Amino acid sequence: MRHRVAQLFSTLTPGGERNLMDTLRQERTGGILLLAGTVVALLWANLDASGYDAVSETVVGPAALHLDLTLAAWATDGLLAIFFFVIGLELKREIVAGELRNLSTAVVPIVAAVGGMLAPAVIYVLVNLQPDGDLRGWAVPTATDIAFAVSVLAVVGRRLPNALRAFLLTLAVVDDLLAIIVIAVFFTDSIAFVPLAAGLATVAVFAVVIRRGWLSPWLLVPLGVVAWAFVHASGVHATIAGVLLGLVVPATARPGQDEDRSVAEAMEHRWRPISAGFAVPVFAVFAAGVTFSAGIVSSTVHDPVAQGVAVGLVVGKPLGIVAATLLVARFTRASLAPGLGWADVVAVGLVGGIGFTVSLLVGELAFGAGSPHDEHIVMAVLVASLVAALLGGAALWQRDRHHAAVAAAGNR
Repeated sequence: MRHRVAQLFSTLTPGGERNLMDTLRQERTGGILLLAGTVVALLWANLDASGYDAVSETVVGPAALHLDLTLAAWATDGLLAIFFFVIGLELKREIVAGELRNLSTAVVPIVAAVGGMLAPAVIYVLVNLQPDGDLRGWAVPTATDIAFAVSVLAVVGRRLPNALRAFLLTLAVVDDLLAIIVIAVFFTDSIAFVPLAAGLATVAVFAVVIRRGWLSPWLLVPLGVVAWAFVHASGVHATIAGVLLGLVVPATARPGQDEDRSVAEAMEHRWRPISAGFAVPVFAVFAAGVTFSAGIVSSTVHDPVAQGVAVGLVVGKPLGIVAATLLVARFTRASLAPGLGWADVVAVGLVGGIGFTVSLLVGELAFGAGSPHDEHIVMAVLVASLVAALLGGAALWQRDRHHAAVAAAGNR
């Protein structure tokens, strides 16, 4: 009797297929807008540096509630909470109905995501063991930007097998989850437990309200804002509130509801355009404004922090993703699905080196606003992401042509 050999990147589950299509439809435009926001930030910072700084440092909000924040801080703490809310919804859908539902399909992207975080962190630490290095930024090169990665896929990988595309997207979602854990554990200096308890209680109320079917935005949005404000006051990074709110939304359709769409799916359809089309591009405008000058470029090149970030993203990410996937294949005796080769996995690993949104956020949290490393980190993330996009895009384009040729030969 022959035993069935396990396959990596095999056929998607119906839920995984729908999650993949939903993400691809929305994130393509989001990647373009994110790129536009980055270009606006770079042009503005280099053509009118004083005006850019003045707008970024403008304080808005009620001081009585300790919410008198700069516009840059509102973009980081406020708008990114929407981005992380969508990530929470993605995670819930993947866990309940997608590729993370079963261990057989979840183990590969989970292990690959862990490898894709460990290798860049180790490389960063090794680079920063020199006397003028700084180990605080070890987590900066560990995140993959899903919007840019999907944009590269949309441009050059239209004919890649869906299972391979889903692998990259699921890996990026798990990557974001691990980044959230890193932010919560390593970048929380002190915790005020009363506001934190109030925030968690508000999240619980949010969950109960949704499960009772009270889905009016006039009720849910204020509850979400209150939960965010309490978590912000607690000292835990406010974006964690967005993740928690997303995770408590039901991801399975109930009798009497639209049987084809869960509440999580409906909310993701509603909020993803706001996240990808507004929140993240505006964050990019305030986060990517680095001034290019001979002095800054020179100091960036010689800064071990920037070196560790750049090498971690471009080299560490693909190295960790491919090595972890190889280990899964070796220890589970699994093989790649028919038609796929390890060159496909390498191409996906290269695209995984595109880090932006979470990398910039972690860089700011690691060193604090106004740190001498701020501009160096932004420049390193931008350059490394561009290199990873070009290398990964070229590799995916070559694999796309290969799969198209194989399909054409099969048709003949």
